[in-house]
Amino acid sequence: MKNQEIAKIFYEIADYLKMEGVSFKPYAYERAAIVLESLEDDVEDIYRKGGIKALEEIPGVGKSIAQKIEEYLKTGEIKYYKQFKKNMPLDLSELTAIEGMGPKKAKILYEKLGIKNIKDVEEAARSHKIAPLFGFGEKTEKNILEGIEFLKRNKGRFLLGNILPIVEQIYQKLKQLKEVEKISFCGSIRRMKETIGDVDLLVVSKKPEKVMDFFVSLPNIKIWSKGTTKASIRLKEGFDIDIRVVPQKSYGAALQYFTGSKEHNIVLRKIAIEKGMKLSEYGLFKGSKMIAGENEEEIYKKLGLEWIPPEMRENQGEIEAALEKRLPKIVSIKDIKGDLHCHSNWNGGENSILEMALAAENLGYEYIGIADHTKFLRIENGLDEKQLLYQKRQIDEINSKFESQGKKFKVLWGCEANILSDGSIDIKNEVLKKMDYVIAGVHSSLKMNKNTMTERLIKAMNNPNVDIISHPTGRLIQKRDEYSIDFEKILRVAKDSNTILEINSSPERLDLKDVYIKKAKEMGVKMIINTDSHQKEQLRYIKFGVAQARRGWAEKEDIVNTYSYRDILNFFK
Repeated sequence: MKNQEIAKIFYEIADYLKMEGVSFKPYAYERAAIVLESLEDDVEDIYRKGGIKALEEIPGVGKSIAQKIEEYLKTGEIKYYKQFKKNMPLDLSELTAIEGMGPKKAKILYEKLGIKNIKDVEEAARSHKIAPLFGFGEKTEKNILEGIEFLKRNKGRFLLGNILPIVEQIYQKLKQLKEVEKISFCGSIRRMKETIGDVDLLVVSKKPEKVMDFFVSLPNIKIWSKGTTKASIRLKEGFDIDIRVVPQKSYGAALQYFTGSKEHNIVLRKIAIEKGMKLSEYGLFKGSKMIAGENEEEIYKKLGLEWIPPEMRENQGEIEAALEKRLPKIVSIKDIKGDLHCHSNWNGGENSILEMALAAENLGYEYIGIADHTKFLRIENGLDEKQLLYQKRQIDEINSKFESQGKKFKVLWGCEANILSDGSIDIKNEVLKKMDYVIAGVHSSLKMNKNTMTERLIKAMNNPNVDIISHPTGRLIQKRDEYSIDFEKILRVAKDSNTILEINSSPERLDLKDVYIKKAKEMGVKMIINTDSHQKEQLRYIKFGVAQARRGWAEKEDIVNTYSYRDILNFFK
């Protein structure tokens, strides 16, 4: 899928432009990259059907950017990008992956020390060559080393949100083969883990050789192995895909086995042995007789368990619950009735409020909440009190228009306010209390000590006008650790103050993480699954947040945006 490849180039072009101090233009490339990443359709298919005009109709893609997309689709390169690389031969995506290392700092390090990649910057930092440079210092040097160690810990794994669009294209191509009777993802991608090492596909086919031939003929791959029923390849994005073909009678057993997790499977095999059975990828056997194997449900049933959703299979108590027939009925995407963390083009977002509303309505939602950034976040042109009140008038006009058209869909008026260093909110309470709801989040001073950061969040939660805490631990997966907080204490205050904790669906956040969701559920703390969308295409990220909630055993009643429009408004009162 070319979307991801072109998006990566556009992100780097934006960084090169920032290096040169160019205004506005970098953000055009970033917007286009974000759109391409979240497009459901392959940009190559869009171009094939409608040419450059169709590319220009993609939100955020103007004539100049459309021409560069066309150039890449035709030639496999973009000359404009190549010229940047020639002038400044850095591994920019590698360097800017280090927390706090922006393109301008990368440029200084290249010009002063000849640093081109992470290896160079690590050597320079350990030799204390960075601290003396103007604008750096000992603290920055220390942070760079900490950031590099963090990246090393996460090496070899890929964000679920980055991998899934790529492998779904391959999945669909395989599914369309007449020789493929059944196909499924397995492994960590079926369990919807936040990061993925490699991808497993399972197929039923009576002509496995045809499936193998097609699989290893995919473009831009390296073939690791090819057998009669198994093959392994590496995509140019850097991750591996393994495929296995099994007979129909063993499909369920293989699906269960290759889905994992390893820890979950070990316990299942022990249960089978205790019952005088043997469980393997080929089936469940009593002696030499196969007693189950065609589907997963039958295997779990024969072992005396309820069927366990893949997201829960981590040996974290799900097997005991399934044995006792007390598995929770975990939330599903069809339960979601709205999304309350959405940004518009009033600040930081790509689309108008109306465009966001219509996109949400098309997803079958009852409502959407507009929660633009507030004034402290100047980089996002945060709104002040006067602008927020003016925005309310536009939302009222949209709701009136919908009502006159006989629509029941509603737009809610909110904001994503900033929790300042002392725990206060950057918008006056007299405006906050007028809003349908208020989200508050930490966007600055992320390296506070544990007690100070905990008290900062607690003060915000105790503000009677704050309803939701956004991305509560502040982590960016593979980029930044969560900030230090006493999460147990946060949960107790959230419960007492009736404050909702967000499950942020952005693939690089997925914050709260699953173990925290489970703790919140156990303590009776309400949560909300939001996308933090900055453009309408990102509303579809909801599937990642729902998967995260399922991994944390959250049920429909734990998640407030499963409520109807009236019920959620009443909840906020």
